[in-house]
Amino acid sequence: MGWESIHLYAFDIYAVQYGSFELMIGSPRVPLAQFSFRKNDKFSYTYDMGDGWVHEIRVESICTTDPKKSYPFCTGGSGPCPPEECGGPQGYLDRRDEADGYGAWQDFGVMAEWLDDLIKRDTTDLTVRDVLTDEVEAAMQRVVAREPYQAGKFSRKLVNQAFRDGRHRDLMHQQFG
Repeated sequence: MGWESIHLYAFDIYAVQYGSFELMIGSPRVPLAQFSFRKNDKFSYTYDMGDGWVHEIRVESICTTDPKKSYPFCTGGSGPCPPEECGGPQGYLDRRDEADGYGAWQDFGVMAEWLDDLIKRDTTDLTVRDVLTDEVEAAMQRVVAREPYQAGKFSRKLVNQAFRDGRHRDLMHQQFG
């Protein structure tokens, strides 16, 4: 997902919960192979109990391992990962809608007027800080803050590179302490 594994989490597998030690539920160190999953079996994963990111995980197939391949690996996905601390699924959707909404266009208008004014004036002896207004700076900050909520591409290649680099292991160890 790209999250930093800083929140509590739980897996609900066959009506038993496993997850963050602070929740006092089953240990997260149980290997998935122990559950003898079959094709189309499902379980859930909840991350950040306050924001309530609940994911349904479905077993699509069970394959024998290929010693020439690196595991785990991603087979597909779409869109960017929602950023942490964005208010859960509804907060993310609200912010994503706002990122391309009327307020965003108003901020671009503020910046365009500012640039147009700069072009018309002789500002060769001034720095950006000299001509930057509070209104334009605030508009720029809002534009930057909207970036994580704008449409983006999913890159299976980047996800698999992160797996090969062991990034998922680093995140797991944050939770196991």
